[in-house]
Formats: sequence, C-alpha cells, structure tokens
Amino acid sequence: MDQRIEKANVGKFIDPRKTADGSARATVALNQPQTLWFNTGTLCNITCENCYIESSPINDRLVYLTTCEVESYLDQISERAWPVEEIGFTGGEPFMNPEVIAMTRAALSRGYRVLILTNAMRPMMRKTMRAGLLSLLETYGDQLTLRVSLDHWRAARHDDIRGKGAFAKTIEGMEWLRDNGFRMAVAGRALWDETQPQARAAYGKLFAKHNFNIDPQNPGMTVIFPEMDEMTEVPEITTACWGILGKSPQDVMCATSRMVVKRKGADSPTVLACTLLPYSEEFEMGPTLADAEGDVALNHPHCAKFCVLGGASCSV
Repeated sequence: MDQRIEKANVGKFIDPRKTADGSARATVALNQPQTLWFNTGTLCNITCENCYIESSPINDRLVYLTTCEVESYLDQISERAWPVEEIGFTGGEPFMNPEVIAMTRAALSRGYRVLILTNAMRPMMRKTMRAGLLSLLETYGDQLTLRVSLDHWRAARHDDIRGKGAFAKTIEGMEWLRDNGFRMAVAGRALWDETQPQARAAYGKLFAKHNFNIDPQNPGMTVIFPEMDEMTEVPEITTACWGILGKSPQDVMCATSRMVVKRKGADSPTVLACTLLPYSEEFEMGPTLADAEGDVALNHPHCAKFCVLGGASCSV
C-alpha cells in the first residue's frame, strides 16, 4: 500500500480477513457482472492534481492495450456467460491509445454499450480520432457514450486541477461532440465547499448555456465523485457495517465490475478487482476472467471512503 495511506491509517488495512480491532472484514462477491473496464494505458496529455492513477505524459506503468487483447476478454465474457451489458474504456486518456477506435468497435459490434472516459481535449480532437468516432456514431449511435471529465462547472477551478486553458479546450471538444450528435455524460469532483444540489444546479446552467443534452440531476449522466484523499483517516468496513449503514455488498462497485490492465514489462494483461486500485497487487486477481470471479476483501481506504461510504460508481 502507498506509504501516504499507511501513515494516515496506521495499523489498518493490513489483514484481508480482519480489521485492526479483530472484527471480520467485509468482503464482496462478484454477482451478475455488468461492466468490464479496460485501462487503455496510463499515458495522458496532461497531468492533473490528485489524479488517483497518476496519469501524465510520462507515466507508462500501465501500457497500451491492443485490440487483440480486448477481443480475447470479450470472448471470455461469452465463454464465462457473464451478463455484461457495458464495456468501459479508461486511462490515462483513452484517445492516446492508437487502437482505441478499433477496440471500441470490437465491443460495440458485439452489442455492448460502450463508455469512454475522456478529457475531450487534443487527443480526442485529432483528425483521425474524430473520423473514427464519426464512423462509430454512424453505425452504433447511442450505444456509445463519452463521459467527459469536467472537474468543476467554473473554468478557473477546473483549470486549477488540469492546467491553464484546459476548461476551454474541453468545452471545445464537448461542443464538437454536441454538434455531431454524440451521447455525452460529465464527471465532476466533490472537492469544493458546495453541496450536491448546488453543484448540480450550477452544472445545469453550464449545460443549458452550451446546449449540452446532459441531465444534471441524473447521477449517471452528471457524476460527482467523492475525493480520495490518501492522507485522510477512514474507518475499516466490517461485516457488521452493512446492517449499520443500511447497505448491501451488492451496492459496491466490485460486485458488478472488473478492470483489465497491462503492466509495463508484462507478457499479458491481468484482471483487477477495482478500477481505482491499479497499482495495489493484492487486488490483482489473475490473467483471466475465470480468475477474477473470487470474492474481494475491502482492504483499502478507497473501498471505504469512495465505494461504501461515498456510494460512488464508475459506470453510467
């Protein structure tokens, strides 16, 4: 585990079976998997403050996946009879990967809904990528959604995280998506001193200003993620917490999803329990979907703060 997390949560999140006080740690079984994520690589055109995966123009700890590798896992979905409805592509910036259009087409052609997470900046706006997206739109229409990272509805705050001028470039990309009829969603961050209703109302005004067909009140279309501050102490989740919190293990993201990554220097990809923990070895389940059908111990602060207490999900 990251040393910053260990420092903030001394003595916690050590034993996958028990919490620091000896209670039984909560686990989550894979149940009716709905989403398979592919991390297309950690390279990104920008470096964002507090990026959970530390994406940047130089971070290649997770290397580019290939279309053949993606197709192998799509085959495994059928072989394992997983009831997957959605394929997600994340990064890094997915449009940095030269095969992203082909990978997306491979998933769409099998009838899956596809969600691509993007900053809608230069990589997406390259001529070849725009042509590829238009081709996908013509064939598959609303089967494809692009979720754009818009950290705040105010330009200055978004730029504080993503760099000067980033907001304007993202809006430009969103306007291109709008003008060409793409289905869009937005991902923001609960970093500022404002309530969810206040944030959603402000995003709504922004969407109306630009005529973006995005519902600010729909948590699947305007996703506001809780922050994952690694220096914050968080409680461990025990088996008793489900009843105390009035929640079910099936509410947690790892009950319905897995993520495929390829580590730098590895011969083949591997499957992770969680999209948020790409570098934590204990959440690596093995190279196949069969390996990934085991239970997941909630043995990380992100499990508690983001998924159980924050109630967040990466899917639409």
